[in-house]
Amino acid sequence: MSRDEKLRERWDDLVVKLSAQFSDGDPLELDGIIYLVGVQELGSYHRSFKKDEKVNLMHIAICRLLEPYGYYDFDFFDEEGWPHYKVKEQLPPLKAGEQAILMKEALVNYFLEKQYIL
Repeated sequence: MSRDEKLRERWDDLVVKLSAQFSDGDPLELDGIIYLVGVQELGSYHRSFKKDEKVNLMHIAICRLLEPYGYYDFDFFDEEGWPHYKVKEQLPPLKAGEQAILMKEALVNYFLEKQYIL
């Protein structure tokens, strides 16, 4: 099985599992899964978030997901418990499809690391 096929298989498995757990089976999209990672990384599961906080959760998730690729480094937690990251290296210019593949790979690796998927 090629690397792309394995990624596609793991991505599909991840979407099915997360969708069953968090959206009554309606397939979650990439942004929804990134948002879930942000909530996970913040550790505040049972609260409502304002619009600007939701944007910040997405940012936290992207930083955390791309940290293993060398683009971000964790810096500190602020007084409210929000993680902050610093840019190590700028992302190269990517086409939309390339961005989606990078994020799907990063998400699959994140959930493999958390042992949520195998």
